Amino acid sequence: MTTGGPLSVIRTFLLAWHFLTAIPLNRRHHDPEPGELARSMIWYPLIGLILGGLLAASDVVLSLILPLHVVNVVLIVILVALTRGLHQDGLADTLDGLAGGRTPAKRLAIMRDPRIGAIGATGLFLALGLRYAGLQALPSERLTMLLCMPAVGRWAMVIGSFSAPYARAEGGLAQEFIRHLSFSSVLVATILLAGALLGLLGPLGAAVVLCSGGVAARTMTAVSVRWFGGITGDTLGATNEIVEIVWLLAGPALLGLR
Repeated sequence: MTTGGPLSVIRTFLLAWHFLTAIPLNRRHHDPEPGELARSMIWYPLIGLILGGLLAASDVVLSLILPLHVVNVVLIVILVALTRGLHQDGLADTLDGLAGGRTPAKRLAIMRDPRIGAIGATGLFLALGLRYAGLQALPSERLTMLLCMPAVGRWAMVIGSFSAPYARAEGGLAQEFIRHLSFSSVLVATILLAGALLGLLGPLGAAVVLCSGGVAARTMTAVSVRWFGGITGDTLGATNEIVEIVWLLAGPALLGLR
């Protein structure tokens, strides 16, 4: 199978797109190689920017006909629908595992349960509430924050995955992404995000976001290794949710750094 060239670039982008969104582009790219799955993470920030662009465009249109508080609820619904609620599910499962298990094996087993527990439901409710509050508090230059929010969250998953052990001995959906992720892929993903942040927030704002986002992502990885024995797709989804919410809550301060 081709590992380089334009066709490989397109293939890895489509792999990332289909994994991160509910929007079908091309269904021919099945049975990817492990290395392709890892290289597809290069595109996570770019796909986040595309999702952010859809949110920003929706915000402009909806603001013409709806009050702000309704627009913010609809934006949350749009993002959840575009991503199949993948990261919200990961956050709820992670919280249930942390709350209900005394050992890493027990916590992982709880995370496998398709039912949501009381702690997971409460955490999800609070996360959605904080997301709404963050959107409400955004200043008039909110389009910048909407554009970058999904990109920063998805980049955090790349940073959190690098050189991290996978928790499940039997394997799982995220294992091949994590096992074969190279430093060069992380670097390219970071450069893509940094370019966007430089243009929108300036050098200081971009540096603050990259440093704080990186610390948050690696902290989540350390917590996952401590309590689960490694990371999983669910803990990476939780990382995305937490970083996106922090991004929204810190939005006014970040815009002030320009």
